[in-house]
Amino acid sequence: MADNIKKAMAKGFTAMKLKVGSKEMQRDIRRAELVRKIAGDNATIMFDANQQWNLPQAIAVCSELKNLNPYWIEEPTHPDDVQAHVALAKKVNVKLALGEHVPNKIIFKNFILSGCLSFNQVDAVRVGGVSEFILISLLSKKYGIPVVPHVWDMGQIHQHLVLFNHISIGHPALLLEHIPHLSPYFSFPVKISNGKYQTPQEPGMSADLKKY
Repeated sequence: MADNIKKAMAKGFTAMKLKVGSKEMQRDIRRAELVRKIAGDNATIMFDANQQWNLPQAIAVCSELKNLNPYWIEEPTHPDDVQAHVALAKKVNVKLALGEHVPNKIIFKNFILSGCLSFNQVDAVRVGGVSEFILISLLSKKYGIPVVPHVWDMGQIHQHLVLFNHISIGHPALLLEHIPHLSPYFSFPVKISNGKYQTPQEPGMSADLKKY
């Protein structure tokens, strides 16, 4: 773990995400403490639970993780359970990032109006396309919630959408995940320099696949 963190930071990456949500809470806490210690106080660290906790578990673990100054805690419980996230946000003073598994604008509206959502992680691929993404982004902007898209394998498209969000809608330019495992399959893979996406110069959404 230490070597991977140091290599990433040497390449200019100052933000990182740690998967949590194991069956042993103390294992999550121990690993999170190691990441904070290795990365240092100035690093931006996020914890992603991938929906692994019920509400009591989420309250217990998030109460510990908040001491490590996380930028956010992501998907702490079921992605459709608005009220559980509201209860968690009231109980534990920590910012929540949600939305990678939210499928449409109606559920997003409920999350946005609930007050529990600190970062909107709408994924254009999972909400059915760019039009729905923009509508959700506009709604999020109206209520002052920044959009930091979920990427997984489609940073190719979302690099364009975060530029649109920032330039046309006025969302703050915060960060965007970089997960390069599918880069070799694209004709124009994303370009990263000093830990930052470089603005694409080719027309289109950068989603053209190579022909084999």
